[in-house]
Amino acid sequence: MDNPENKITIWVDADSCPSLVRNHTVKMGNKLDLRVVFAANKKICCDAAAGTYEMAVCNSGKDAADNYIFENCKSGDLVITRDIVFANRLVECGICTINDRGTEFTREMIKERLSVSDFDKQLAEIGLVKHYHEGYDKKKFAAFANSFDKVIHKLINLQARQGKPSE
Repeated sequence: MDNPENKITIWVDADSCPSLVRNHTVKMGNKLDLRVVFAANKKICCDAAAGTYEMAVCNSGKDAADNYIFENCKSGDLVITRDIVFANRLVECGICTINDRGTEFTREMIKERLSVSDFDKQLAEIGLVKHYHEGYDKKKFAAFANSFDKVIHKLINLQARQGKPSE
């Protein structure tokens, strides 16, 4: 997929991204003529009917996919990740970031989220709480889809106001 310098790119931290989110992102990216790039430590598939996307297979080092996205994204792009530490790096650089639950990370709330995450991790390390992975259901996907639609249209409108063509 060609990528003119000013075309919005949707970056997906794809290692742990639910297939519903991947498929929806590709479908909407194709519908809106936006570039979609998955970054992961292995090839991640998407429903072929959703459309076209790019796959960046990164090395297996810690945070390799995060670092790839961070080094290649630009202001005006959208990053989808559930990694709160990575989200903080992005937000500090002014990159629009959401998670697969529909939370848009902002400078106002990211520090609190980091603090809560660190506290939860400490409790788990000393055995006071158990970490568990909650499932991904239609309600969580609907929250993501609504947030994604709002955020991507905000970025498209901002780009249009700045006089940059979207293609």
